[in-house]
Amino acid sequence: MRRDSAFVSEVGRPAEPGAAGSGRDTAPERHAVRGNRESHRESSRDGDPYGNRDKAGWYGPVALAVDTAGIALPVALCFHRAGLPHAGAATATATVMWLAVLATHRRYGRRWLGESRGVLTALHDWLTLLGLLAVVRGLTGEDSPPAVALLALAPAPLLTTVCRALTHRHLTGQRREAHVVQRALVVGEGSAVDRVVEQLASRTDHPYVVIGAVPVGPGANRSGVPEAGRLEAAPPGPDGSGPDGGGPDGTAVVSAARQHAADTVLVAPGSLLCGQRLRTLTWAVQDAGLPLVISSGLADVALRRVRPSTAAGLHLLHVDPPLRRGPQLALKSALDRTGAVLGLVLLAPLLALIALVIRLDSPGPALYRQTRAGHRGAPFTMWKFRSMVVDADRLRPQLAAANEVDGPLFKMRADPRITRVGRVLRRTSLDELPQLVNVARGQMSLVGPRPPLPDEVAAYGSTALRRLLVKPGLTGPWQVSGRSDLSWDESLALDLRYADNWSLTTDLDLLARTVRAVVDGRGAY
Repeated sequence: MRRDSAFVSEVGRPAEPGAAGSGRDTAPERHAVRGNRESHRESSRDGDPYGNRDKAGWYGPVALAVDTAGIALPVALCFHRAGLPHAGAATATATVMWLAVLATHRRYGRRWLGESRGVLTALHDWLTLLGLLAVVRGLTGEDSPPAVALLALAPAPLLTTVCRALTHRHLTGQRREAHVVQRALVVGEGSAVDRVVEQLASRTDHPYVVIGAVPVGPGANRSGVPEAGRLEAAPPGPDGSGPDGGGPDGTAVVSAARQHAADTVLVAPGSLLCGQRLRTLTWAVQDAGLPLVISSGLADVALRRVRPSTAAGLHLLHVDPPLRRGPQLALKSALDRTGAVLGLVLLAPLLALIALVIRLDSPGPALYRQTRAGHRGAPFTMWKFRSMVVDADRLRPQLAAANEVDGPLFKMRADPRITRVGRVLRRTSLDELPQLVNVARGQMSLVGPRPPLPDEVAAYGSTALRRLLVKPGLTGPWQVSGRSDLSWDESLALDLRYADNWSLTTDLDLLARTVRAVVDGRGAY
C-alpha cells in the first residue's frame, strides 16, 4: 500500500503526469484527506500539533484494563490455587509495580499508543518488573515458590503484546485511509523534496502525509505535490534572516504552512539550505508554534546505529557499521542451530506425515533439492518438500513469458507445475520446513533474506549483491511483508534494510510476525 502523490496533493493541483503513483485510482484516499482536514486544524488549535488527539479514544483505557487484568487475575489465581498466604498483598504489589513500570516508560502516552506492535517493549518492561519484584522479595522476605511466581507473572507480557498489536493494527489501518496523520509541508531543494515525498508516499507505516512543498532555488518540483511557495537560491540577507529580522524564508514557510493547514514542517537541508539560513528558518517556524522535523538524508539506517555528538559547534551523526562479526553474530548462529535441531525433533511426526502425503499425491520423491547461493554467494544444496511435478525445472523455460514479477525472479499465481498438495504446502509455507536441516548445518539462518538461485545472482548488480552479506533465512522481511505480491525492487529494499540493520531483537520480531504471515497466507503462491 502506498500513499500516492495524487493522494497527498489533494489540496492543490492534481498529481503531475508521470509522478510517482499517478494513474492509480486514489479517490477514496483523497476523500479521506478532505474529511480529516478540519479535524487536523482543530487538533492544532487544541494544543496538539501532532494530531494525536485524533487517535481512537479507547486506546488508553483498553490498554490500562488489559494490563491490569493481565497481571492481577493470574497472580491472584496462582497464589490462591497454590494455597499461598498474602495473596491479596502479592496481587496488589505486582499490579501496582507493573503499571508503574509501563507508566514510567510512557507506554500510556498518547503519542506512543498504537505506534508499536509491543513485542520487544513488553519483554523489556517485563524483565524490568522481574528485577524490581526480586528486590521487593529480598527486602520483605516473601517466600513463594519461584516457579509459581513466574507462572503467575507470565501472562502479563503476552496479553500486553496482544493488546498493543491489535491497537497498532487498528492505527495502521486508519493511516492507510489517511486518518490520524500529520500534514507535513516539505521544504528543501527540488531533488531533496522529491526524495522525501517519494519515500513517505511509498509506505503507510508512519504518520506523515505531504500536503505541499516549498522548493529552494530554481529546480523543478517533480514530486507531484502542490508547490506552496518557493525560496530564493541565495539567502535574502547577509545572515540569511532578511532585513526585517524574521526573514522572507520564515515568512514564506510559515505562511504556506498556515494556508495549507500543515501540522509539521519537514526540512530537507542541502547546499542552498544550511548553516545560518537553516538556523534562522528553524527559529521562524518554531516561534510560529509549528513542530519542525529535519531529514538527515540517511537511507535505511536503523536508529540504534546512529549516535549524535557535537564538535566545534557542529552537530554530527556517527553511523555504526552493520553487524558482520562479534558476539551477536556468534549468538545468532548458536540460536539458529539450537532452534533448528529442536524444530526437527518436535516436528518429526509432521514432517513424516507431509512426506507420505506428497508421495501419495503425485509420483516422485517427497523432498526436492536445489543449488542456491548462500552467505557471500557460496553455493549450497537447499532442501524443500516437493510442491511441483518432478520435471518442473525442465518446464520453466516454456513458462518464461507468463512470469508475473519483474527483476530476476520467476513467479506465477497459477503455475501449472504445482501439484494439489503443493498448493497447500506453499499456502502454509510447510514446504520450507526441511530447510531446518540447512539451518542446523550452518548454511542458512532462521531469519534472513531468501536464498537466490545462482542464475539470479548472476544478474545482480553491485547493490543487490549486498543482500548476500548475511546468511539466507528460513523466514525474513520478505515473508512478513507480502511475499510474492512484492515487486523485485520492494523485495530488494527489504533485504538490504535487513542485511545492514539486523539484530537479535529484529530477528525475534520477524519470527513473531512470521506466524501471522503464515496464517494470513498473503502472497504465498
